[in-house]
Amino acid sequence: MAASTSLASLGRAVRSRRKAWSGAPPLLLFLPALALLVAFFLVPYVNMLVMSFRVPSTSQPYAPGFTIENYVEALTDAYYLEILWDTAVFGVLTTAACLAIGYPVAYHLARSRSRYKGLLYACVLSPLLVGVVIRCYGWIILLANNGLINDSLKKLGLVETFAPLMYNEFGVAVGLIHVFLPFMILPILGSIQSIDPALEEAAQSLGASRVAIMRRVVVPLSLPGIQAGTILVFVLTISSYVIPILLGGYKVMLMSTLVVQQLLDAFLWPFGAALALILSAAGAAAIYVYLRLTGRLMRGIA
Repeated sequence: MAASTSLASLGRAVRSRRKAWSGAPPLLLFLPALALLVAFFLVPYVNMLVMSFRVPSTSQPYAPGFTIENYVEALTDAYYLEILWDTAVFGVLTTAACLAIGYPVAYHLARSRSRYKGLLYACVLSPLLVGVVIRCYGWIILLANNGLINDSLKKLGLVETFAPLMYNEFGVAVGLIHVFLPFMILPILGSIQSIDPALEEAAQSLGASRVAIMRRVVVPLSLPGIQAGTILVFVLTISSYVIPILLGGYKVMLMSTLVVQQLLDAFLWPFGAALALILSAAGAAAIYVYLRLTGRLMRGIA
């Protein structure tokens, strides 16, 4: 009897708490997330924006006064503009390669009925369980001048000395594609899983070929996943620092590497902040244009 009374009172307390939360203003429910965004996103960006207009100094973070010379130098010097362009090219090429490799994998996982499907999922997700630095050192073992691949090529007589697989654009591209490929596969996988297989069966019964089904049914309906995956990979690529350093060895200069050099080596915090904000603005502009184009395409399909 006492137990049932306790359960009834507990149920009343839960219902009253539920009513209290349901009657709470929407802003109150949003406050915790808003506080996190302000503390860890907005405040650092505002601080970096203010610092980008300060006068550089080599003996302290910045000198007194404000200036726009940091932006003028970054946007007029051909060296910095070339690095910004190279960063964007790396972002586009890495995204395209991840899409070309990841889409077939995502489709196979979404439609596979194999008993090894769980193992395939584990193969896709397992790289995320290993740190980026560890994965880069794994590629160093494979791609180095005296690494496993070059050693095998020399034993087979295919090269005389070694093939340049590292400390160049190729090594950096391999590392970027390997590290960021799961971020392309997972959104596309979720998007394809939401497509009813009966649509493909109906198209096949009407005489459509496999290529036509993919081109006119599956790919258009999976565009939201493609959009999310490409944005994720592009943003992660242009902001990557560890991979270009370890696999490029400062011979492949990207914008993130340059920003860290200005902050730590040259101790030019205002100029480094300006470069970082230019990179953020360029990335945001590219994503905005991409969203407009893909959004128009998805509206046309719908």
